[in-house]
Amino acid sequence: MKLGTIGRATLMLAGSIAAVAAVAQTAGSPTPTLNIPANPQFFGSDPTVRKATAIVNGDVITGTDLDQRLALVVAASDVKKVSAEEMQRLREQVLRNLVDETLQIQAAKAEDIKIEQREIDRYYEQYVKNFKQTPQQFESYLRSIGSSPASLKRQINGEIAWSRLQQRKIEQFVNVSDDEVRAVIERLNASKGAQEFRIAEIFLSATPETAAEARANADRIVQQLRQGASFLAYARQFSEASTAAVGGDLGWVRAEQLPDTLAQAARALPVGQISDPIAVPGGFSIVAVQDTRQVLTADPRDAVLSLKQLSINFPQGSTRAQAEPLVQRFAQTASSMGGCGRAEETAGKLGAEIVSSDQVRVRDLPPALQNMLLNLSIGQATTPFGSFEDGVRVLVLCGREDPSVSGGPSFEQVSTQLSEARVNSRARRYLRDLRRDAVVDYR
Repeated sequence: MKLGTIGRATLMLAGSIAAVAAVAQTAGSPTPTLNIPANPQFFGSDPTVRKATAIVNGDVITGTDLDQRLALVVAASDVKKVSAEEMQRLREQVLRNLVDETLQIQAAKAEDIKIEQREIDRYYEQYVKNFKQTPQQFESYLRSIGSSPASLKRQINGEIAWSRLQQRKIEQFVNVSDDEVRAVIERLNASKGAQEFRIAEIFLSATPETAAEARANADRIVQQLRQGASFLAYARQFSEASTAAVGGDLGWVRAEQLPDTLAQAARALPVGQISDPIAVPGGFSIVAVQDTRQVLTADPRDAVLSLKQLSINFPQGSTRAQAEPLVQRFAQTASSMGGCGRAEETAGKLGAEIVSSDQVRVRDLPPALQNMLLNLSIGQATTPFGSFEDGVRVLVLCGREDPSVSGGPSFEQVSTQLSEARVNSRARRYLRDLRRDAVVDYR
């Protein structure tokens, strides 16, 4: 016979009362003892056991799995405070992602694809190096945010498994003919000077029945991204496209290579902006325009600069009135110092710090600095920029290597892009079929 919640609570309370009574009865004894049976029978749940949040074809996703993955997403968002309501929505989305990840790992195992632990560890070590931390420091960081190395390694395992599964089940059956590649190259040559876009995408699948829910999820993701969340991190966690593992990066594309709705968004969005969710066949896409350039045309922003940076800081507590004369002197001295050859001497006079770099691409700088530096002659300095809190600096242009005209994408690059687009489409259908056939028990 099963005990209901009230029945279990009653028994537990009765047991507590009995224990208190037993202690009271032995209070006068010289050596009181606890009345503990040799084979205790427990009522209620064991607090040391985390219950399943979902069981996917027999594999358990625990509350700990969900909590630790959610912590990774929140940490990557760069949003200072997530509301309780938004946290619950993120939790639901992360659970769906963990279910998909489990299905992908299971499908790989069914195809006898084995992922060795040393492979996962190698990818993890490389990931840690990107943060310029030791494994011990990174582990401490993960635990400080409520996550763990195991959670990140599980995600890496899923990405490797899904990639290899696509190689076996999809990629070897995708063919791109030479004629198709040549046709694309001819169109590129014919459109010399046209605009290209560096696009990143997050794709959420949807059926007619789930379209409203998917759209709501996409709206919430857009809101988080516009509040400062990392597009790359969210693409890895939420996107269902095959580009998720590379942060949703589609590479350089012309508008004509995109679906009409995405092309319209690319043309309309300024660099660095995030689109609203866009309805596409099979779901919704969120796109970010990361950069633009002209097809087969030298772009001044591809120039590589040699720069020296001079920076000054103000004593703590300085007022704007106290700092402004220093900024004016700094600007006048930098503009008349006679080029990079006197940068160190000038820095010494001003008490400024100096840093040199010989491999700075104009394209990698903030847009306002790009325009200013492109209009400078060698030896000239920018207008001072920064803040009274973080210090003020100038950049001095010491050298510039202008870009050459690109010959355009190679035959192999075009072929790869066409192939990846087809693999991406088939991978979406494959994951949809895995979901359709899965037995998922949510707890």
